[in-house]
Amino acid sequence: MKHYAMRFISGKYQGGEFPLPPNSEIIVGRSSDLDMVLVEDMVSRKHAKISVDTEQVTIQDLGSTNGTFVNGERVKRATLNDGDRVLIGTSIIKLVTSDAPLSAAPAAKKIQQVAEARRTNQVRSMSGAIDEVPLPDLLQLFGSSRKTGVLVVKTETDQGKIYLEKGIIVHATINDLEHLAPEKCLYRIITWRHGTFYMEPAEDGTLPQRVELSCEGALMEGLRTLDEVNRVELPPMDSRISLARPLTMKLRDLTPEQLDVFQGALDQTTIEAVFNNCPVDDIEIAKSLAVLIEKGYYKVTPSD
Repeated sequence: MKHYAMRFISGKYQGGEFPLPPNSEIIVGRSSDLDMVLVEDMVSRKHAKISVDTEQVTIQDLGSTNGTFVNGERVKRATLNDGDRVLIGTSIIKLVTSDAPLSAAPAAKKIQQVAEARRTNQVRSMSGAIDEVPLPDLLQLFGSSRKTGVLVVKTETDQGKIYLEKGIIVHATINDLEHLAPEKCLYRIITWRHGTFYMEPAEDGTLPQRVELSCEGALMEGLRTLDEVNRVELPPMDSRISLARPLTMKLRDLTPEQLDVFQGALDQTTIEAVFNNCPVDDIEIAKSLAVLIEKGYYKVTPSD
């Protein structure tokens, strides 16, 4: 028999887990007398109801102001499957299953303890790991819920920012590099698979370059670009790249596009760094890098 729980993977209760006993109804909201109490402004007093029986788990919005979202889609009522992500307020909660029953009695107290510990440690309320919440899923949630703010994504080597206004992407940067176009930065950030994210309030001031892209449209274009890049046979992204020395090939034999990528790769140490920092379109980078490596302008070695 499957046993269910709601695991908080982002938000002020991140790390908490709320078991769902069989044949039960869990009322979620801000009011202190409810089963699952989420104390934040974007959560209504009675926000949603989670119903559990032996066969399935369903969630129903109770007329909340800011809505209940399942996998990025605002719902009135929906059946949940293992791994589905629910957005309530700033909390992203994943339905998980276990073969062993989980104790429900202390759950409400535990998630409040988690929130208190995170508040004491001054952790941002809207934060998490992109290993757990992939960026395409996260952007879909933010677009559907019309979020405003700056989504900051950090990997071991890079920092990306995606600026949103009511669910519309208006700007993006990588490492605050002004020579990179916002669309280029956005499509690169979407491909990142490891790291952390957090949401910051919108920044004051005028953006250096403003775009207006729906999250859905940006994801479609970003994934199309990624698909085209993957069609080019390149070494793994974490492979180390360096200029061939001595350089016997002639630069005059390169096309203008290949020369741009040659120059853009000079100060980079990995293939991914070339993609993240070179202002050329990612598809052109992939095609040009393949030529530069094949013809011996650059040499590539596996990562350590």
